[in-house]
Amino acid sequence: MSSQFNPQYVQALVDHAAKELHELAPGWAISIHRVPGSFEIPVVVRELARKKKADAIIACGVIMRGETDHAKNLSRSVTDALQRIAVDYGVPVINVVLSFDNEDQARERCLENRINRGTEAAQAAVEITRVMSELRRK
Repeated sequence: MSSQFNPQYVQALVDHAAKELHELAPGWAISIHRVPGSFEIPVVVRELARKKKADAIIACGVIMRGETDHAKNLSRSVTDALQRIAVDYGVPVINVVLSFDNEDQARERCLENRINRGTEAAQAAVEITRVMSELRRK
């Protein structure tokens, strides 16, 4: 799941996540759904979770803070909705809808390899999927 807003950074998150998923879980099918912006991510995540179409969902978006509270409100709204969906539907949702103060922070966490949040999201998705699988077998 990815936002089309701030595409340079979001696409880098998606690329890093996909690369890591292919390495950690080569047999997994990966599908990518694109939505206009971060605000639209939860409704599509909810639909995927409701249909039980995924073992885990990684939600990728980038929100740049501006001069108003819009980014802060958007970020909180998306985070709360994603957490609710995960709990209500029992499908792990890895939240990589990131808020940044500036382009340097976005570049460091989305484009570079040292602290790439896309890579970390893929690792979390694989780990939580294994945990959930174990719990459901018991």
